[in-house]
Parts: sequence; C-alpha cells; structure tokens
Amino acid sequence: MNEQTVKGKWTEIKGEIQKAWGNLTGDELEKTKGDATAISGLIQQKYGSKKEEVSEKLSGIFERFSDKVSDKAEQVKESLRESNRKN
Repeated sequence: MNEQTVKGKWTEIKGEIQKAWGNLTGDELEKTKGDATAISGLIQQKYGSKKEEVSEKLSGIFERFSDKVSDKAEQVKESLRESNRKN
C-alpha cells in the first residue's frame, strides 16, 4: 500500500488494527506514523507474537484498504469515461 493511501485511510486502518489487537492505544499507533514495520514491532513487543503471524494479519488489513482505494479509483475512472463519451 502506498504512503498516500495510508495517510488518507489512517483513521480507518488504525481502528481495524485496534480491533485486531485491542490492547494497543491510539497514541501508540500514532507514534508509528502508519509505518507497517513499526506497527508490527509494537504488536510483537506488546503481545509477544511471532513476526510472521503479525505480518500476515497486518498485511490483510492493509490490503483490504488498498483494495477499497483501488475499487474507488476504478469507479471514478469509469465515471469520467462515461462523462467523456456523452460530451
């Protein structure tokens, strides 16, 4: 997921991460600045989880938001194409 997507969706992503790992605070996540490596390290430290498990679960969360952004971009592109055909 690119940095712009993370910035634009950070509040939603942060909420999903907190759902998955309920003991993480908003302040702790804010300190990571959306960096997946930092988030992973925080989770590993706080929960004692294996890196692979955390990475897999985090990747799934980030991918869901990436897919949503991609879907929205495709909808906008299609809407613009239709508008151009009418004009």
